[in-house]
Amino acid sequence: MDKSEAIRRIEELRKVLRDNSYKYYVLNAPTMSDYEFDQTMKALEALEAEFPDLVTPDSPTRKVGSDLDRGFAQYPHRYPMLSLGNTYSIQEVEAFAQRADKALESGFTYCCELKFDGTAICLNYVDGKLFRALTRGDGVVGDDVTANVRMISNIPQTLKGSGWPRDFEIRGEVLMPFEAFERLNAEREEIGEAPFANPRNAASGSLKLLNPQEVAHRGLWCTLYHIPSQSVSYETHDAALSAAASWGLPVSDLRRICHGISEIEDYIGYWDVHRKDLPYATDGIVIKINEMALQTTLGFTAKSPRWAVAYKFQAEQALTKVVSIDYQVGRTGAVTPVANLEPVPLSGTVVKRATLNNKDWMDQLDVRVGDSVYVEKGGEIIPKITSVELSARPSDSVKPHFPDTCPDCGSALVKEEDEARWFCPNQDGCPTQIKGRLEHFLSRKAMNVIAGEATVNQMYNLGLVLTPADFYDLDARSLMLLENWKEKSVKRFLESLEASKSTPFEKVLYALGIRFVGESTAKELAQHFGDVDSIANASLEDLRAVGDVGDVIAASVYEYFRDSRHLAMIERLRAHGLRFSTAGPQSKASDALAGLTIVISGNFSISRDDMKAVIEANGGKNSSSVSGKTSFLLAGEKAGPEKLRKCEELGVRVVSEKEFLEMIPSREQAPAEVKEPTLFDL
Repeated sequence: MDKSEAIRRIEELRKVLRDNSYKYYVLNAPTMSDYEFDQTMKALEALEAEFPDLVTPDSPTRKVGSDLDRGFAQYPHRYPMLSLGNTYSIQEVEAFAQRADKALESGFTYCCELKFDGTAICLNYVDGKLFRALTRGDGVVGDDVTANVRMISNIPQTLKGSGWPRDFEIRGEVLMPFEAFERLNAEREEIGEAPFANPRNAASGSLKLLNPQEVAHRGLWCTLYHIPSQSVSYETHDAALSAAASWGLPVSDLRRICHGISEIEDYIGYWDVHRKDLPYATDGIVIKINEMALQTTLGFTAKSPRWAVAYKFQAEQALTKVVSIDYQVGRTGAVTPVANLEPVPLSGTVVKRATLNNKDWMDQLDVRVGDSVYVEKGGEIIPKITSVELSARPSDSVKPHFPDTCPDCGSALVKEEDEARWFCPNQDGCPTQIKGRLEHFLSRKAMNVIAGEATVNQMYNLGLVLTPADFYDLDARSLMLLENWKEKSVKRFLESLEASKSTPFEKVLYALGIRFVGESTAKELAQHFGDVDSIANASLEDLRAVGDVGDVIAASVYEYFRDSRHLAMIERLRAHGLRFSTAGPQSKASDALAGLTIVISGNFSISRDDMKAVIEANGGKNSSSVSGKTSFLLAGEKAGPEKLRKCEELGVRVVSEKEFLEMIPSREQAPAEVKEPTLFDL
């Protein structure tokens, strides 16, 4: 390659890396896999090594990616917060060990640790109290996210024990456990927002929320793995982490001291298999020189320490074909493209479909029907298409046309300036949206009426229901029109409908299906305003004053109650006896759990939601994560190992389901989930 070609190629690679670094660190929506990004970086490094006079200080090979956000105050790091050199090759790990042997004359050990897949954080403690928390930023300056970090339950505000330095830094990763990730994505899909692709993106996005109370709801977790040698005076990295753990800091106990490359390879091989058993995402192993003095001897490159390297696991991929692309309309009107795939086994399951998120993402990927595509599981959970095998693209392939109109009702789609998705605006006339809201209204977390998609479809197609209020006008004669329904199924449905009238106001508000209003936001609104009339009459400023409510949610709620059709429907529901205020008799069984904060984990004889209802009905408070304020962990079968470990660390009591039920005056459990009637029930 001549120099002019090298200049062109270097600029091309730098642009790709900068664009994808911005998407990864700032937008939390990468379109390039980690492996592709790292290989592109290696290609740039190789070219710059061949043409050193073309190296510039602002090259991605010389700077860490930046996640700086103008919405936060920024402070300089006391010591540069660099990134690690990455490799996917055991041979390169062996080369790292050989370089260490050659450079270091004295005997030394390695400390091997899991590489946690989250977002980097630097905590500063002064006089034993959390003083400041900074993101990595650009490595020199970081965003001040202290208020948000204080909402992460396993980060102590005050250290325990003794021996900690008066003023020191400790660094690590903010994670989102799989359980919290699945819950968050379910909530986002419920209110029409795009789900996060993986826990790393979710953790990074959550840490940068402007509302600390919403951060508390996200279930973030932290693990710490590095104290800069200038901050402490321990001989080894391992000793420094052990001391940090004794001060109450969340340090992983899964690290291992290794004495040579064979032990390092054993550690890598073990966790490449067993990482799937962990409750959070890991994407590799970090190998560090353990002795602090030798770390100082080896020093740093422009962007990485020479005394550490990260071995990254290859994400499990599969190659399959795109059979077709559907455009699905959600109950909030969001149109989502979904690729239907030739079934392919991947990470223990058979993958048949993969979301394409939105039009922009689909265009960037340039995926077409008939393409051979690589599929992997983001964070080992959600199938996603990472790239197209262009060499196998059919010669007659055609770029898919994202619809201009709603696939269901034909209305012209709209896209707001700050939205990534296109929406059907015909919310009260689009059949898919109408049926979606009806199903949502009856769902277990809303009104908990025994009916599902099949029943709603029948009722809608027969013209029996168009709005939730229509359900309460149904009688036995009209229900007998439904296919395969007889007296027994009619009786069960009407009894379930009658029972729903005692549903608390917060759940009724959630059941209305207001865009962006999930369970937690509905609860906040209900508690803040007390009744639906106060919410309907609230100004935008009044709505923004509620804990979980920002500009977008406030505008959505405000507009919902400006629609006369919605107000008329609410009046009909109120006339049928539904609860639209927090006043009135409360379904409280006892005060047996009053003042207790309880975390639940595992599987029980009833659903987890029902178990939470039992706790609240007896005066207790549910919490999503274990902390010093937790009264006890209610542990069912297959309770999360991380929660159990945290209980042991903090001395929090672990209670079985049997012991828990003995605490409650009445042994009656919440009703088991009622399912849609089948032909066998009719």
